[in-house]
Amino acid sequence: MSSTRDERVDNALQQLLERLVPAQHPSESPSHADQRWDDANELARDLLDREREPGVADDVNQAADLITRRLVREGGGRPERAGKFGGLYSRLLAQPVLGQKWGILYFLWKVSEGGGEDGQDGLGQDARGGVNGDEGVGRGGVEDGNGGGEEDSGEEEEEAVFDEAFARNGLPRVPKVEGVGSPRRSPMRERPTPGRPRPQQAARANEVQPEHNEAAGKMEPTEAALLRDLPFTLQGLASTNLPFSDKSSLKLPPALPVPLIALLHSLAEPSLLYRSLSEFVESSEGGLVGQSLRSAVGLELRSYLGLVATLEGQIRRALAQLDDSLPHAGLGKAGVTLKRCVIWTREATLGLRLMSVVVESTKGKKGGELIGLIHNLATSHGDAFVYTFAERLLVSITRPFYNMLRAWIYDGELEDPYREFFVSENTDYEDSGATSVWENKYLIKDDMIPSIVTPDFAQRVYLIGKSLNFIRYGCHDSAWVESYSKEASRELKYGDTANLGQSIDEAYKTVMARLIWLMETKFALAEHLAALKKYLLLGQGDFIALLMESLASNLDRPANSQYRHTLTAQLEHAIRNSNAQFDSPDVLRRLDARMLELSHGEIGWDVFTLEYRVDSPLDVIVTPWASKQYLKIFNFLWRVKRVEFALATTWRRVQTGARGVLGAVRDKLGADWKSARLGLAGMVHLVDQLQYYILFEVIEASWSGLQKAMQNPVSGTVTLDTLISAHTAYLRSITRKGLLGGAGGVDFTAQLHELLKLMLNYRDAVDGLYSFSVAEFTKRQEMSARIETRTRAGRWGLTEADGDDNDDAASAGNAKGQGAGRPRRGEGLNESVAPSLLPLGGGGGADGERNVLEQLRHRLRSLEVDFKARVNVLLGDLAYQPDVDMRFLGVVMNFNNVYSPARKRRPKVESHKPPAA
Repeated sequence: MSSTRDERVDNALQQLLERLVPAQHPSESPSHADQRWDDANELARDLLDREREPGVADDVNQAADLITRRLVREGGGRPERAGKFGGLYSRLLAQPVLGQKWGILYFLWKVSEGGGEDGQDGLGQDARGGVNGDEGVGRGGVEDGNGGGEEDSGEEEEEAVFDEAFARNGLPRVPKVEGVGSPRRSPMRERPTPGRPRPQQAARANEVQPEHNEAAGKMEPTEAALLRDLPFTLQGLASTNLPFSDKSSLKLPPALPVPLIALLHSLAEPSLLYRSLSEFVESSEGGLVGQSLRSAVGLELRSYLGLVATLEGQIRRALAQLDDSLPHAGLGKAGVTLKRCVIWTREATLGLRLMSVVVESTKGKKGGELIGLIHNLATSHGDAFVYTFAERLLVSITRPFYNMLRAWIYDGELEDPYREFFVSENTDYEDSGATSVWENKYLIKDDMIPSIVTPDFAQRVYLIGKSLNFIRYGCHDSAWVESYSKEASRELKYGDTANLGQSIDEAYKTVMARLIWLMETKFALAEHLAALKKYLLLGQGDFIALLMESLASNLDRPANSQYRHTLTAQLEHAIRNSNAQFDSPDVLRRLDARMLELSHGEIGWDVFTLEYRVDSPLDVIVTPWASKQYLKIFNFLWRVKRVEFALATTWRRVQTGARGVLGAVRDKLGADWKSARLGLAGMVHLVDQLQYYILFEVIEASWSGLQKAMQNPVSGTVTLDTLISAHTAYLRSITRKGLLGGAGGVDFTAQLHELLKLMLNYRDAVDGLYSFSVAEFTKRQEMSARIETRTRAGRWGLTEADGDDNDDAASAGNAKGQGAGRPRRGEGLNESVAPSLLPLGGGGGADGERNVLEQLRHRLRSLEVDFKARVNVLLGDLAYQPDVDMRFLGVVMNFNNVYSPARKRRPKVESHKPPAA
């Protein structure tokens, strides 16, 4: 280790002598040159050996203690400076590379005193001013570094103590006893003396360094000339000695020593950075935020030019004090050198460098992206200077952003000509109602949200502006928007986070409250939602029953014979004769009857529907999709209601006829009617339970959930999006739980459609049996009357001819019963799931009558079997549904276990294996 250190010292000494000792002159002999070299080398080694003489020891701890005491005394008893020095001193001791720690403290002490041993040893007032910061270059300008100042009165008392502590050779101590194995440093004289560099080496050195004369080295251009041109160079202007070869390079004089070249390199950096940044400021590309960045960079460059102007004044005063009789014309005493210029421009160079990095990073970015990039630089960098600089830039850059934000949250207008805001107008937007205005007119761009705001904050801002715009153009309440803007508008700026958050919260609550108030009062949202529930979801029972009763005869006819005015007249009749007449005229005006698209073979039940017209701005909640869902639910409930009406009519007829017509033929058809009543009762029970489940368990429960969501949302504040999402969830709940959607992969709608068709066919078959019973009753009544008449006339009651007439009458009655028993066409129920009543075959008489009766019995039995099979499948599917209400529906339908639920096998789409046998 010691040998390595000695080698480094030798190499450093060799390089120092090569620079300081003049080379051999042409008129000088080599021996004389070697002698000069040996003398200089001997002198340097004597100095080094004299500093290493043993016998004295350096006391670093005492020196640090004395410095601490002096700092406490000068600080007025406050330990802040002493504490800071203690931390620095601990770090100094922890450095293993630094060996002369006492020498470092001695050097710092002499610098703070302002002089060397003789008071003018090169560490005088100039150095003192540099350390104390009297001539540091800030952003404001340059101060003179020749200020001294007198010492405190108490300093003279401890002068002797400090002189002893910081003596050149340290505190005298007893020398350490050196043992046999203790290491010793070999004196510098014992090492071989390096030889003088040869003329070839000197020639190569002369190519780089300027020629030296015997008295003093002269260089061209001089440092004074370089200082004279330096202000122009720092402003990006070419000068005689420092010309610019192109936009991005500065040409330095070749005949300068390396230290000056290094200094000029440091000074060339701010010059080139200033030129490139000036071009950026003068360009006009980018949007408003980009222009703000150019403005902020321009302000920083003007501050830099102020520094250059101050530096130029210092240089001119220094050049005016030059004295050619002194070495280097006395430039060092004048207080301005290239090295000091480097120090003065160091902070400005760092700022220019940082601005250059920002400019390069922001190419191709705009708006929120640009703001987020600079904000990330401020928050993610640990350097305090970088943080302060980036924050200063953000204050200027964010002004257009906050102007856009202010116009958006107070006026509902988007003032963004360059699309830099995180809210943008949809270019593909087509005005097709309030729904399109609310959903599609404005979009939020996630990539444009700057990092100075959170996503939740951006979503709130987006909702505030969109609501204001909707109030102005959708609700036509621009007067309130203008008054709100005048009252609530305030200036927004970067750094004022508390006021910004408060402004957004207040705007959010005020705008949302106004919009909901308009919806509930001016546009009567709750009233129209209740009307949709009453009329399209069959909540108004008396109105629906009266409408169905009045339309029954018309809707039994083919669809192409239906007329709109007839349906409208029956609708008006149902409204006037039910509690619907007490609804507001605005609600009744929106209710209308219309027909769906006609298809061949359909009847009126298949195409009739009710319509409730919703206009702007309510159609933002009752969207076209919601209108389709209402129509889908109404058609399904109308179908169920129609089946209930048909079964109730047949059941009423059967129960009424059981005491008269049907009681007279009980001996022949009693068993058939008992089975038919059981089948009708099962179907009526199924329809009643299905209707009760949909109307109360599904619709009423979903309506209650809608009311709660509209009044007490999870977010705490009712917004238009809250109403839209609550209404959407309300309709989805009805369609999912109301057996109108494919729940769990099961198509309940198709199953119920087939069951409803089957019930109507069974009703037709029961009507056929009833017609057959009436024909049988009529035949018996006629025969009894004939027998009674003949008996009164004294003749036989029955003859052979009467038997033939009876057969003809029976045939006619059976034919009449067959016509009455034909199935009616229903609402999409044209195709029967069981074979229709077959025509009479063969001849008439008793055989024809028995044939018709057997056909009716077979039809009723087959429909009953098919009905039970389909109900079993429906109950089996309901039993495995995840929703508890749907499972309970299956339990209620089969409360007495008359059915045997069986789940139907369905092929799995994922599996490619053949189904099991």
